Amino acid sequence: MPFRRALLLLALAGRLAWPAAGRAADEEQLWRLLAGGGQVVLVRHAVTTPGVGDPPGMRLEDCATQRNLSDEGRAEARRLGAAFRARGIPVQRLLSSPWCRCLETARLAFGSPEVWTPLGNLFGRPENREEQVRRMRELVGEKVMGGNLVLVSHGSTISALTGVSPGTAEMVILTPRGAGSFIVAGTLTAP
Repeated sequence: MPFRRALLLLALAGRLAWPAAGRAADEEQLWRLLAGGGQVVLVRHAVTTPGVGDPPGMRLEDCATQRNLSDEGRAEARRLGAAFRARGIPVQRLLSSPWCRCLETARLAFGSPEVWTPLGNLFGRPENREEQVRRMRELVGEKVMGGNLVLVSHGSTISALTGVSPGTAEMVILTPRGAGSFIVAGTLTAP
C-alpha cells in the first residue's frame, strides 16, 4: 500500500509540474518561430504611471498631457529589446501608435519606429474600432518577407484585432496567411 501511495503522489506531482514545463516549451517554440522571421509581433506598451486611459485634455502632440512610461516600464521595454537581440530575432519593420507610451516603448526596445495611426488607443474611442481593425487586419494579414513586423500598440487595440488581451509589454505573435487573414501563434511575456 505505501508503494501505491508513493506512485500516486509521484504521478500527481508530475501533473502539477507539467503546465509550467509546457508553457516554457511553448515559449521556446514561439522564440524559434520569431527567429525564422515572417511573423507579426503585436506588443502592448510597457508599464505606465497609474491610471486607465488618458487624462482629460490629452493631446497626442504633448506627452506631458498623457499617461507615460514609469521607470519600471522603461526598464521593461529595455529588457524586451535585449531579449530580441540576445536571441537574434530579426526586426524588418517597426510601427507604433502615436501615443507617447508606445513610441517610448518602441524606441527603448527596438529603435526608431514609424508612427502608424491605426495602432492608436481604442480605449474610450469605440467609433474608431471598425476602421482601425480593418486597416490593421490588412497589414497583419500580408506575408512578411525576411524579418518580423513589430507593432507597438495598446491593450484595447490589440484585443480588438486578435481577441487577446495582453499584459504590459506582452507580445501577441501572429502568423500572416495573406488576404487579411492570420492566426494567433501565441503570446510571450516580457522577460
